[in-house]
Amino acid sequence: MRILRLFLKKRAHMLQCLCGKRAKPTTSTSEPQLKGIVTRLFSEQGFYLQMTPDGTVSGTKDENSDYTLFNLIPVGLRVVAIQGVKAGLYVAMNGEGFLYSTKTFTVECKFKESVFENYYVIYSSTIYRQHESGRAWFLGLNKEGTVMKGNRVKKTKPCSHFVPRPIEVCMYKEPSLHDLDEKQRSRKDSGTPTMNGARVVSQDSSEPVGS
Repeated sequence: MRILRLFLKKRAHMLQCLCGKRAKPTTSTSEPQLKGIVTRLFSEQGFYLQMTPDGTVSGTKDENSDYTLFNLIPVGLRVVAIQGVKAGLYVAMNGEGFLYSTKTFTVECKFKESVFENYYVIYSSTIYRQHESGRAWFLGLNKEGTVMKGNRVKKTKPCSHFVPRPIEVCMYKEPSLHDLDEKQRSRKDSGTPTMNGARVVSQDSSEPVGS
């Protein structure tokens, strides 16, 4: 618990320091505005999360790549939208547990941001989880740096653990929420290659749970 408190205190201090720098809006300056951060997400597996211009999400060892920059935009209490800076697309998770990228901000783009007991940060879908156990579905990378199905990722495993490395604080316009209809949100139909004009990202669905 002491390590967790120190981590949270350090992160809050970092954000305060970054607030002293001039914020660079990435969207319209119309109200309301949200204060978020540009950050890199470093996985315990040894990869940085990246989104290439075509919307593909994966892991890379190149910490200096512009594709590893993400906007973390607060859209609720401890809930964030994860948007690739270069691609301008949101990371989302559908009802099958697959990650995909999309221009359209929907409820599937909302991730709960939690600090795990080992001080790593984990990101889980706010709307999808295991039916029987109620276990959350998480953003995760396997040992090869490939994104995993959210329903195969456990919060106790390295695949779900990330360390945000903030670059700067920015002001963002609140994302315009588009609701998914019931057919798109159903487990039966949401695993299709395209939905809401979105692109399913590359991933290894055969990876064992919690790799």
